[in-house]
Amino acid sequence: MQMVRAIVRTEKEEKVIQSLEKNGFVSYTRWEVIGRGKQKGVQRGKFHYLELFKTCLLIVVEDQEVDEVCGLIRKSAMTGKIGDGRIFVTPVERAITVRTGQEGL
Repeated sequence: MQMVRAIVRTEKEEKVIQSLEKNGFVSYTRWEVIGRGKQKGVQRGKFHYLELFKTCLLIVVEDQEVDEVCGLIRKSAMTGKIGDGRIFVTPVERAITVRTGQEGL
């Protein structure tokens, strides 16, 4: 199992979720985050914003599904401008359902 963490523009969140759901990936965790990447904020007229609002999605998938999920996220989140986001993939050693105690996805 792998955990895919995707940090995307807030305005692209719905498009990403719809793309994932349309392709059978219906389980995810979502939350609003604040941060900055390589661009170190953004300049809007006279104002420089050091941190930007983004959305973070967590999706746990089987190993063979990682490339598909990352591709769906990239395609639906990309604007082609700096600040489109970042995807991180990390191993998941165990997943346990709280209600049943069942292990795995």
